[in-house]
Amino acid sequence: MNYFLLAETDFFRLINEAGDCNMETAYTAFATQVIELCNGGMDMNLTVIALAYIEIELQHHPVRNLLEEKREIAAYVSKALSFVRKMQKFLATPQVPPLISANNATETTASLLQWTGNAIDLVELIYGIDVMGCINNGNMPLKQLAPLLYKIFGVDSKDCYRFYTDIKRRKNESRTYFIDRMQEKLNEKMLRDEEMERMRR
Repeated sequence: MNYFLLAETDFFRLINEAGDCNMETAYTAFATQVIELCNGGMDMNLTVIALAYIEIELQHHPVRNLLEEKREIAAYVSKALSFVRKMQKFLATPQVPPLISANNATETTASLLQWTGNAIDLVELIYGIDVMGCINNGNMPLKQLAPLLYKIFGVDSKDCYRFYTDIKRRKNESRTYFIDRMQEKLNEKMLRDEEMERMRR
């Protein structure tokens, strides 16, 4: 692994020579190489070490202490140092994938997800989400929420209220059959998982 690849750039060669040169072009090429290094094409350990090495080299570069006539070169060294530090912060921050644009979010998701349960079960779930206020702090009306969730789960638009009426007419003590089964199955899974963990010890 070449941990010193950023020190082998034209930019670094030019600041070491501290002579007259096109620093803007060399700086741009250096910044581009830093970006490519951070873009995930290389081993992350190599990237972190290479950035740490070049940060120290730039921070303590003698050109930063040169006389007035070398001020432009010193300024580019400071710019490069600031850029490297920004990229280090970028790498240290967990990256969230970009959100799908609002216009095609539901179309893209719907192509990946398909509700394979009963439509009435989905309605029960939608009403449960609505009464819990889990979406937009409960500020999305059901008439907007239901069609959106139908679309996400690839279900043709249904009369949500008619299904809700059927749910309300159920005679059992608990009328939320789907949510009750979900709760039961999830608790069973957790018990099985805990049992498996105990057996591994």
